[in-house]
Order: sequence, then structure tokens, then C-alpha cells
Amino acid sequence: MPGPPPQMQPPMPQPMMPPHPGMREMPPQPPPGRHLYMQPDIRIYEMNRRLQQRSEESDNLWWDVFAREFFEDDATLTLSFVLDDGPKRYTVGRTLIPRFFRTIFEGGVTDLYFTLKNFKESFQHTFITLDVENATMTTHHGNPMFTKVCTEGRLLLDFTNDDLMRIKSWHFAIRQHRELIPRSVIAMQDPAMIEQLTKNITRLGLTNHTLNYLRLCVILEPMQELMSRHKAYGIPPRDCLKTTLFQKWQQMVAPPDNRPQQPKRRKRKASAGAAGGKADASNKKRSPGPQGFPVAQVPGEVMIVGEPTLMGGEFGDEDERLITRLENSQFDASGAPIEKDKAMNGNSPEVWKGKKEAKREPAQPGADLTSANEPRPSPAVAASS
Repeated sequence: MPGPPPQMQPPMPQPMMPPHPGMREMPPQPPPGRHLYMQPDIRIYEMNRRLQQRSEESDNLWWDVFAREFFEDDATLTLSFVLDDGPKRYTVGRTLIPRFFRTIFEGGVTDLYFTLKNFKESFQHTFITLDVENATMTTHHGNPMFTKVCTEGRLLLDFTNDDLMRIKSWHFAIRQHRELIPRSVIAMQDPAMIEQLTKNITRLGLTNHTLNYLRLCVILEPMQELMSRHKAYGIPPRDCLKTTLFQKWQQMVAPPDNRPQQPKRRKRKASAGAAGGKADASNKKRSPGPQGFPVAQVPGEVMIVGEPTLMGGEFGDEDERLITRLENSQFDASGAPIEKDKAMNGNSPEVWKGKKEAKREPAQPGADLTSANEPRPSPAVAASS
């Protein structure tokens, strides 16, 4: 009879291979299941991965692309901490941010990444704020010996609320730092080495190379306008300084007027024909004067033509028009056009006075007309004669 079937033996576990001693320590990865949603902390993890891709051959172009990917065009980076000589606060503009990250590695750092704990998110209309109460900036130093520096503080970030989700404001307030060294180094009995281990290689987690660059940014940041002007127009630095100072002086002496300007109204001058039409409408029984003449062509003397004695009938020997030559005392070549219009339309007192005198003394056949330059006799004298 066949025996019982052999029992299946469980597979033997494979031993875990130890990590290669030359491999870098990987930064913390984002929690699983959150990669489908764009979270502000995910952008920091992406920044950590990009910093891991840096190599010794990374030039200024690589750092410019890095800053353009994670920082807005008008972004600012601020570091605040307290040193032995008092509190410090340094603000770096967008053009100097790539150089700031590069100086960290130029100071002997081989790895750099950020760890976020206990953070809060707040959404605004145009940006997203990430407030990290416990943020750690970890750097690995290989000179003079391997040292792991953990810089702890509060990190306040403002991201743009769009698809790119770039950083608009970065503020890292450093509280304290710790420098960790391997135990194997402590086991050494060399007094000189132990004396060297007691000294810190950083100041609050920042190397001297980075601190010197931050002090230099205090001078470089105001000079960004001069450097951009020199790069754009090719003007010598001294001329750029003179032009910039002159523009600043103009803004201080004559600040721009922000009051809204009122639109100018155009004034229309009344023509002679329009003035004559108004006079005819108000005085229908009056004899209208000549209309339509330009102001510059008004003569110094006005000829008045009276109405015929028979309206609508046939003219006889005794029916004739009365023509009177009057002096226009209202005429002035440089005077106001209103006075001239009145004189042209027969509305001046002299014209009406002449009409009355003409009615009292009708012109006789063959009689001479009154000269414009001779004084006119008063009605009383004319009646007595």
C-alpha cells in the first residue's frame, strides 16, 4: 500500500542583504495612499528627492532649474535665529535662492533633506499655508569626519494655489541643533581627536560658508536693481548707480499724484449765425441785421435797409427803401464776439437810435447822407430846424 503523501515543507526565508556602505541615507518618504492628492507636504518630499539627485558636477544651471521648479518668481526665503551676538534675521530674494542652497553643499554638506512633523494646513483664496511646528533640517557632513547635524525649528511655508504649487514664502525659525557622531570615533583614545570632537562644526546647524553668504546677501539684495540694469542695458556700474539714485531722488522729491484726473471739457463757441437766429426768434417784429458774416469781416460801418412802405403792394414813385448809414461804435477788432454779434443783428442801442432818427427825418431825393465821421444832431435840434 502506498504510504501517506509527503508533507510540503515551508520555504526557507532568504537572508537580508546588508546595505552597501557607500549608499546614502534615504530621506523620509510620504505616507502611502496620499500621492493621488496634491498636498503641501508632498512638495517638500519632492524637493528632498530632487536634492538627492544632485551631483558634484551640478552647475548654476542645475540650481536655477531647481529653484524655478519649487519657488515662485517673487519668492523670498527667510532664516531667523539667535547667535551669541544677538538675534539674526536674513531674507534672501528669488534671484539669490539658488546660490543659498548651493552654499550649503559648498560648506562640506553631502546630503540635505527636511522632515515635517505636527503640521497644519490652511487654504486661502490665492495661496496655501503650511505651518510646521516641528521641522528638522538634516545635513550630513563628511569633513573633518562624518557628522549628522539635525537643525530643529518652526517652518512656515506659503504655496501658490495652482497646479504648479510653488513656494512663495519660506520662513525657518531655528530653535536648536544637534551634532551626532559615530560611536566608533569616540572609542579612539587620541587626545587630539577627542579635543577636536568637543568643538561644533556648525553654528545652529549652519556652516560658516552659509553664514558668510547670508551676511553678503544683506549687501547684495539691495543691489539687485543695479545688477539687473547693468545686465539689461550694458551700462557701467557707476552709471547704473547714478541713474538709480537719480530716480529714487525724483520719487522722494516729487511723489506721483494718485488723484484721478478729471476729463477736460471742450467749450463750443457760438457762431454768428446761431446768435442771429436767437435774436430773430425773440424779436420777430424787429428788422434783422446781416447774418452769416464772419467776425473778422465785420466792417466799422453798418448799412441799415428799412422796410418798404407798402408790404405786398406795387411800388410807386413815393414808395422807396430808406437807407441809413450809421457808425458802429460797438465794433472792436479784438473785442468779444458777443458785442459784434449784437451789432450785426441790429440789437445795439445805436442802431435803434438811428432807426428812430431815420423815421423822423426821411431822406429827400438828392439829399446827402450823414457822414460816419460827423457828429449826429440830437432829435431836439433836428425838430427845431
